[in-house]
Amino acid sequence: MLSLQQVKKSYSGQLILNISELNLPTGIHWLRGKNGSGKTTLMKIISGQIPFEGSIAINDINLMDNPVSYRKQISYAEAEPLYPGFLTGSELLRFVQKVRKASNQDREKVVNDWNISGFIDNRVETYSSGMVKKLSLAIAFLGQPKLILLDEPLITLEDSALPILFQLVRDRVQQGASFLITSHQAFPASELRLTTKVMVENQTVKVE
Repeated sequence: MLSLQQVKKSYSGQLILNISELNLPTGIHWLRGKNGSGKTTLMKIISGQIPFEGSIAINDINLMDNPVSYRKQISYAEAEPLYPGFLTGSELLRFVQKVRKASNQDREKVVNDWNISGFIDNRVETYSSGMVKKLSLAIAFLGQPKLILLDEPLITLEDSALPILFQLVRDRVQQGASFLITSHQAFPASELRLTTKVMVENQTVKVE
């Protein structure tokens, strides 16, 4: 499903990541590592947000060769998302809906799934951190992405929303989607059955 070959990333001449090879099958993958180990950098590389050396492909579609087709397969929710405060949540959802060519039913479903109808028409600048988190997760699940990247999804997410998250992940996996999730907190085994654990350390990765 996801294949990385000879991936390198440096900032100001300092090597951050040097991954000779990483192949992940369809499923749920927990990306672990200490603060500053390069987890978020790797997520941004995989999502196609920052330049790097090497090759990345999802379902044999290569980012370098087919960047548009590659990015259409991915959804990414950042740990602490930042959205333009003057926009409403509805406007952001409709923008992503158009880009992903999702249906109105898809948009309505994520609004209902995350119980955000009460504030979705308000400007984002009025949102609490928990509201922003729910909006970012609703956006992540909008449409039918093949790979959903969740960077610290449990941060600022209220406890009552955790069952929603776990159920949506399970539902999407049954539909053929995959997840790469960073989290400092372990996932309850009763909620999510992990396919692999990937440790980021010493500028590279190791599948556990």
